[in-house]
Amino acid sequence: MSGPAPRSAARRRRLPLRLLLPTLLLAALMAMLMLRGYVHSEILADHRIRPEATTDEVPQKILDGGPVIDTRDGHETGLRVPDHRLVLTFDDGPDPTWTPKVLDVLERHHAHAVFFVTGTMTSRYPALVRRMVAEGHEVGLHTFNHPDLSYQSRSRIDWELSQNQLAITGAAGVRTSLFRPPYSSFADAMDDRSWPVTRYIGSRGYITVVNDTDSEDWQKPGAGEIVRRATPKGGKGAIVLMHDSGGDRHQTVEALDRFIPELQARGYRFDNLTEALGAPSALTPVTGPDLWQGKAWIFLVQASDDITGTLAICLAVVGGLVIARFALMLLLSGAHSRRVRRKDFRWGPPVTEPVSVLVPAYNEAKCIEATVRSLAASEHPVEIVVVDDGSADGTADIVEALNLPGVRVVRQRNAGKPAALNRGIAHASYDLIVMMDGDTVFEPSTVRELVQPFGDPGVGAVAGNAKVGNRDSLIGAWQHIEYVMGFNLDRRMYDVLRCMPTIPGAVGAFRRSALEEAGGMSHDTLAEDTDITMALHRAGWRVVYAENARAWTEAPESVQQLWSQRYRWSYGTMQAIWKHRGALLDRGPSGRFGRVGLPLVSLFMVVAPLLAPLIDVFLLYGVVFGPTRRTVLAWLGVLAIQAVCAAYAFRLDKERMTHLISLPLQQILYRQLMYVVLLQSWITALTGGRLRWQKLRRTGVVEAPGGPVRRERAAVVSGDGGGVDRAPDRSAVT
Repeated sequence: MSGPAPRSAARRRRLPLRLLLPTLLLAALMAMLMLRGYVHSEILADHRIRPEATTDEVPQKILDGGPVIDTRDGHETGLRVPDHRLVLTFDDGPDPTWTPKVLDVLERHHAHAVFFVTGTMTSRYPALVRRMVAEGHEVGLHTFNHPDLSYQSRSRIDWELSQNQLAITGAAGVRTSLFRPPYSSFADAMDDRSWPVTRYIGSRGYITVVNDTDSEDWQKPGAGEIVRRATPKGGKGAIVLMHDSGGDRHQTVEALDRFIPELQARGYRFDNLTEALGAPSALTPVTGPDLWQGKAWIFLVQASDDITGTLAICLAVVGGLVIARFALMLLLSGAHSRRVRRKDFRWGPPVTEPVSVLVPAYNEAKCIEATVRSLAASEHPVEIVVVDDGSADGTADIVEALNLPGVRVVRQRNAGKPAALNRGIAHASYDLIVMMDGDTVFEPSTVRELVQPFGDPGVGAVAGNAKVGNRDSLIGAWQHIEYVMGFNLDRRMYDVLRCMPTIPGAVGAFRRSALEEAGGMSHDTLAEDTDITMALHRAGWRVVYAENARAWTEAPESVQQLWSQRYRWSYGTMQAIWKHRGALLDRGPSGRFGRVGLPLVSLFMVVAPLLAPLIDVFLLYGVVFGPTRRTVLAWLGVLAIQAVCAAYAFRLDKERMTHLISLPLQQILYRQLMYVVLLQSWITALTGGRLRWQKLRRTGVVEAPGGPVRRERAAVVSGDGGGVDRAPDRSAVT
């Protein structure tokens, strides 16, 4: 008995794929960002520069010696370049703009040089280092992140050297024995802080190369002045310091094109260091595992740069589109509100004809009584058709026991919501059909407000205003914000654009003729409400939004239930988009929906949410590694735009603003949940998986504003659809 328990416990502890894959993707993204930050000197960078110190511990022969300092094997030697030999050295590269220009000048004048490259720049631009070596130049280490090594521990020095060497190996397949310390100067500038570092680096097998002629090109004094400062006196040899990176180097390039031919005409040769000294090359080929390790490093750096750069561009593009969408939402929703709230606005003649209300129900015992009673209190004449889809909890019995006039129960074996709705349509008595969920409560005016747009004969369907009834919990408040801002503000915009993508299952109305022309409710997708709405557009019908047709629905109260619901919505929406992709090439109203509605839905409901975690990942990275202030201000700016849109949506819906207090937390946490749900939907779609309907657990706590609905009703249609029973005058109701 004790054997199986650990195995079952292990199965329970196993991370589900829907969590494992997003976790791995986020971890990979963070790893790429960290690698990119390291290579771009945003992480582990140390920009401190130590002031000059005493020279008591530096041997005099080093202070008086040449710029090539060799402390290998315990010896301390300073070497100079022979007369009429010039070694041009370039620091801080390679640079994608200026290094190629420097190399072009050197090649044109048949001159060699030494490039002291940093690991960061080599990792990012390996092809330039490869070109240097191929054209006969030497490369040397200039550390990886360009720190002042006198501040660093020996382990950090080893790291800087090994990472710099790894980058050069990956770029050019060679190893170098030349090293130049960052912020170095002449040999006589060696002090008690830098000398121990030089000795230690020599013990690691490197020759330290400083300079004895500084062009000071970094000051940009002009090409002529750079030439003057770089020219040695009396035909002496020299190691000349220049830069091919770190800013605008056009003066350096211009000076080189004058300097080299002028001194060549005076008998000077421009060699790399070992050529000038008559020594073996400082570069040795690397083979085997060390070479592949270097190549792997370059590949990873290039991949991280390319991927994060692409993601940053995508994020900027999508961010711009989202901000444009917010602006469009504000503009068009305001226009919609002003239009429908004008005193003289009419859809057409008032709609007073009776309406069939369909309530598909599956195990809704906790909610169905409140739902049916809210319909029975309707101010508009209705017949109520409850289609019990094989409930096992007595849902149908509860409705029949109410014994309300005008309420019929149709029973069927469990076949799913689309089948239940189609069964209800077949039993509906009237041409106008309202559909709602079994966990939803209508206000007395909801049906009347919902059907008034049918006064326009071109309107085939109407979307109502679905609102969250159980908004007291944090997750309920987040969904309340989402419904008011993300759904209803959207619907106003889509109404104006005539490309409404979804009539909510909780509250929607249809012409029977429009439903028949669109083929009824389909089993093809898991989002039958989105599917039928798109089908209506393709059939040429107009779909509009009725803001005053309010329905109160019970939103999921746990993360698991919310996950199940949104997973179905997301996957079903993707199915519907794919099913109706042909609208892109259609003409007329169908083509209008295909070329306006489908791209908007695809971009902002399917593609853009996938990039949501990038916002927070880049935010976290920017806060930790900088630029912190700009990052926080940018994020606060985006949050402010969202807050303005949310506040405007709440104002239009006449909602209290207090729930917006949780908006910042919603943007950080709730968005991640929606991202994982959408990613799981993508995985299901790409792998061809099938998703079953998931029944959410209901509590039956939702009521229409004002408390429980009354048992009396204003107007109902008799069960056989023959006549209308009028309730007594409301003033007489006790």
